[in-house]
Parts: sequence; structure tokens; C-alpha cells
Amino acid sequence: MKDDTKGAILVVEDDRNQRGIIKTILSKEGFYVEAADCGKKAVDILKNGNFDVILTDLKLPDIDGTEVLREVRALGRTCHVIIMTAFGSIPSAVEATKLGAFYYLEKPLEKDQLLLVITNAMNQVKLLKDNIMLKDQLRDRFHIDNIVGAHGAMEELYKIVRRVAPTNSTVLIHGESGTGKELFAKSIHYNSPRKGKPFFAINCAAIPETLLESELFGYEKGAFTGALARQIGLFEQANGSTLFLDEIGDLTRSTQAKLLRALQEKEIRRIGGKETIKLDVRIIAATNKKLEQEIEAGRFREDLYYRLNVIAFTLPPLRERPTDIPLLVEHFLKKLDGIHGGRKTVSDEVLACLMQYSWPGNVRQLESVLERSYIMCEAGTIGMEYVPAEGRYYSQPRAAIDGITSRLDELIDAKLTAAEYRLYLYLTRLDPRDGGSDHLLEPKEIAEHLGISRDTFFVGVSKLKELGLYDYKARVNELKHSPGRSPRKE
Repeated sequence: MKDDTKGAILVVEDDRNQRGIIKTILSKEGFYVEAADCGKKAVDILKNGNFDVILTDLKLPDIDGTEVLREVRALGRTCHVIIMTAFGSIPSAVEATKLGAFYYLEKPLEKDQLLLVITNAMNQVKLLKDNIMLKDQLRDRFHIDNIVGAHGAMEELYKIVRRVAPTNSTVLIHGESGTGKELFAKSIHYNSPRKGKPFFAINCAAIPETLLESELFGYEKGAFTGALARQIGLFEQANGSTLFLDEIGDLTRSTQAKLLRALQEKEIRRIGGKETIKLDVRIIAATNKKLEQEIEAGRFREDLYYRLNVIAFTLPPLRERPTDIPLLVEHFLKKLDGIHGGRKTVSDEVLACLMQYSWPGNVRQLESVLERSYIMCEAGTIGMEYVPAEGRYYSQPRAAIDGITSRLDELIDAKLTAAEYRLYLYLTRLDPRDGGSDHLLEPKEIAEHLGISRDTFFVGVSKLKELGLYDYKARVNELKHSPGRSPRKE
């Protein structure tokens, strides 16, 4: 089949004239067409080739169209079967549709209807193939071997994941924020028998308690004010699949009790509903809290903990495996190359600095830093001048580093422009409270140094103040009245 065709069609028709007419019509529309005069010949052709649509007569001299349909399904081909039938055989055609036929066309065929049905079938086949390709990509992406890390602790985790993935066992993942808990959860799912179904996830800390129950269990129409229609909850959506409960340690005691019942009984009821819904859901939970301590403090149910703690493991923070940083840097740079169409590396100095940093935000923070550096750097090698606080200012006093990095999440959430981010770093570096010098420059001098306009400077300091990141005017006034200090650089 040529690549420029609209798709491949196999026509199965014992009437020579009809077969020729159909083939001519479809070929003129840009389809690749092959033809067979009987069912057995069609099956032989199918075994040696791939087709998007099979257009077959119901009544054939050897085997009928339904048998051709069964052979297509047995071969596992991603294609649609359209049945052609005379008026008197419509009941049989309907039965074929029940067996999986895409459509049935009544003879004599009308050209416009034929092309419409063929086009619809082609579009659906394309969607099916795209879906299969996406699932294959997901499986490849989240294959255990594609998780980056060669540290001994990571190797042990890979062994655990390989053992637990094929099972239906509940998994509890411990780890600091940014260590990749969801990545491991997805790896377990996409390497399990449930991989053919979507992966469902919810952050238990991000949703208010009043909404969390309805998100998990769903509700019936009229269950409460605003419940205008039935809503299917995540448990029900994930039936037959995997549900990832992130930050499970942040659940309230009330929600914990309802979750425990769902896990024990393997069933739920929608809010306001009377129907009991049986479940087949694999649970993977994750937390950055020490649940044993939460139990002692009375904030987490012990019985729920034991229900979740069937298979448990802890992801090590990045600071405990600095030898993995070069591998992660290489991985993220390749990812960025693919997104931006470039080809960049980091200098040896930058890599050394990245390996020295403690990374409180773990792998997520490293990826964020590399992305910012990649975008700001116009050259092929990312040098120190393009690396934000976590790298560039590593030689500053510890207080300076901590003053910047402690607010990294705020900076990311603030969605600062490049100029605003540089301004923030510049001001905090100069502030003596953060380990900088004893002087602050005038707006004009700062703007010139950073290569921005005075208007951009004032917009930037206003935004930093509004976000609670840095109050430039207040700091200048404070320095003016501090003995031995001046807001101007001498």
C-alpha cells in the first residue's frame, strides 16, 4: 500500500461486475483496494496483509460474511468490517452487527452512502490505531528500565517494582515531594495486567474534604444542593484499572473511614445513592509523611495504614544519590532538546555545582532548574551565568543560598517573567540579610545592569511586593536608617 492513500480496503464480493464497480469507485477516491471473490481467498489475503476496512458480502459461495468477520477478529487485526446484504437477509446482517460488524449496507449500493460509511469507518480505525499507539508509548515511557537512576538504592526499588507490578497487591510509596512517587505508580500500572486501561490519580491534599468524597465516590442527582446530575466518582471510573491516591497522609479521619470501608468491602455507594457498586480497583497510595508518627499522633487510622501497607517502599531523596544527577541531567536535556528542537549540554562547572546542591525539591526541582537554564541560554553549552540560585550562587554564604531556595516553589508558582526572576535573584543577592553586600543600587543602575527598562524594573518590584517575595522600597528605607549602611553603592 502506498503511503499517500486514504487507507486500505479489502472488497469481498463474488459478483464480478459488482466487485469491479466497487473497486473502481473506491480507487478513484484515493483508497488502496484489493478484492477477493470468495471468503477463503479473503482470509488468505488478510493473513498476509493489513487492511483498515473489510467490505464483504454476507452471502458468499464458500463461507459467509460473518465467518470472514470471525476470522478478522481471530487474527487480532485493527480494522472494521462492513457487511453488504440484499433486502431479504437484513436479519442476518443485524446479527453480524451484534458480532462486531461496523455497519451493514443494503444492496443495491448507493455511491454516496457507501463513501460515507467507508469514511466513518476509516476515521474510527484511525482513532483506534492512535489509541493503541498512545498506549504503547505510555508503556514504553513508564517502563521500569526507563526510570533514570543507577544508585544502589534505586536498583533495589526496580527489583521491587518488577515483582509487584504483575500482581493486584496494594502499594504504599513513601518519599519526599518531588522524588517521583507518581512516576513509580505509573510504572507499576503500565507494567501490570491493567495496562490496557487508563491510569487514574488524585491528590488528596489538593481537594477540600467537602469535595473529596464526591470526587472519590461520586453522587446521585439531587444528593445535595447543586447536584444537578449523576456524577461517577474516581473509584467507579477506575473499575478494572488502577487508582493512585497521592498525599494520602493528608486525608481527614472521616474520609479515612470511608476509604477503609471501600477497600475492605471492595464496594462503594454514590452519595445519595442506594445501589451498591462492586469494585475491582488496584490502589497505589503515596505520602511524604511518616504515617507511623501520624498514627501515634491520632491523625491517621492504624487499620487503614495496615490495609494500605501491603507492599511498601521509600524513594530516596536526590541528596542521598548525587551520583544519579549526571544521568538525570542528560535525561532532562534530551527531553528539552526534543521539545525545543535544540541540542544543549551543561558545562563541567555547572554539573559539579548541581551535584553539590542539596535539592530540597528533589528531581522535580532539578528538572525545573534545567528547563529555566535551557531556555535562558542561547549557546550550546549552559554555563554558570544561566543557572539560577541552585547552581550559580553555590559559592555564596549558606544563608544566601537558603534564602533563595527556600522560596523556590513560590517562585515557580508565581510564574515570574525572565526579567522578574533575574530581578528577584539580583535583589536578594545584594541584601545583607541573605548573605549579600551591605548596599542596594538605585533603580536606574539596577535596570542598566540587568538590561531592562526602568518601567520593567518598577513593574517587577511591584509584582515581587504583591506576591510577598521581596519589598524593595521597604528594604531601601530600612537600610537608609541603619547605621553604617547606605542604599547607594559607593
